[in-house]
Amino acid sequence: MLVLTRRTGQSIIIGDGIEVVVSQVKGSGDQAQVRLGIVAPRGVRVLRREVFDAIVEENRLASAAVEAPMEKLDELRDRM
Repeated sequence: MLVLTRRTGQSIIIGDGIEVVVSQVKGSGDQAQVRLGIVAPRGVRVLRREVFDAIVEENRLASAAVEAPMEKLDELRDRM
């Protein structure tokens, strides 16, 4: 993991065309809140980690739900 120190108004560039700007910092230490601005091309999806993790979990559950009936079909086919 790369760890950088930035101040309000400073930014970093990721790849070709993604800029992350520190727009505000409130508080200090473990209670600090950092407000980030993200400039990215329209085609780039930007998600909070908890939203991304929820999507991954929903996809995993949906995939598992499809596998169970397919296993039943395989069992039926094997009996024939």
